[in-house]
Amino acid sequence: MARQDDDSLVLAVDLGATKVEAALVTPEGRIVPGSRHRAPTGRDSRSEQIAQSVRTVVAQALGARPEDASIRAAGIGAAGPVDPEHGLVWPVSLPAWRGFALRQLVSDASGLPATLRLDGLCIALAEHWAGALRGTRNAIGMVVSTGIGGGILADGRFLSGRTGNAGHLGQLMLEPEQTLEQLASGTGIVAWARSQGWAGSRGEQLASDAASADPLALAAVDRCVSYLARGIASAAALLDLEAVAIGGGFSRVVPDFVARVAGELRRIAPLEHLRQLRVVPAALGEDAPLVGAAALIYRPELLPRS
Repeated sequence: MARQDDDSLVLAVDLGATKVEAALVTPEGRIVPGSRHRAPTGRDSRSEQIAQSVRTVVAQALGARPEDASIRAAGIGAAGPVDPEHGLVWPVSLPAWRGFALRQLVSDASGLPATLRLDGLCIALAEHWAGALRGTRNAIGMVVSTGIGGGILADGRFLSGRTGNAGHLGQLMLEPEQTLEQLASGTGIVAWARSQGWAGSRGEQLASDAASADPLALAAVDRCVSYLARGIASAAALLDLEAVAIGGGFSRVVPDFVARVAGELRRIAPLEHLRQLRVVPAALGEDAPLVGAAALIYRPELLPRS
């Protein structure tokens, strides 16, 4: 662990389904202005195309280093599954990368030692370090977007699990052969609305139609709220949580989305302590993946013991 008075920066990298981002992050959890860069990934990308996107954003972020600053290490959050021990990734959304050595790629491109973890863990770690989950010991940070993921804080440490992939909340089975992600992600909800006759094709259109009180759009939002509340109730009963922070693009489909989830949870929860669970909006927005990747370096005491 670095000295408490060490003010060196961290290179943060976030690999996702459609883009990879990199930035420099301060010990206070702030992104250095001008250091944030992104490049495309995508399901149809070839392996070398994705690798070159990673190299590009790493070089651009490092190029924004202030003259008087040093960079101590790199933290990487990646769509899973991941193998933190060996630094490998198998992103479901990037078929060209199966067992790809992402940690080594970032280390070679930056000249820095690197740490790799699941992106959901990084997002939850960011909210605990500098966002809506500060001060908690048992909590979940949840992302509702094209998919659903998250990270789990249990008794003051984040869970990694046997393979490093704990926190795949979207894979909770809520209906026969249907997961929470299939039922309540932005992708799943849009597909359901279209099956009911809605003419749109994107989450942004669904949000616009919900704001105009379109009955099908409102029904789709209600469906998402209902399934999310069920998933959270199941996780909270298993883990005895005190708080859940919900972020991601689809969590803003209506202005009171998180409040609706909290209300539905209180309505359906079978146990009194579950009805007391604090459900709040995530605080860091689009900064969370990068801030959390940096926190892998700045806050190692919160990670599982190796």
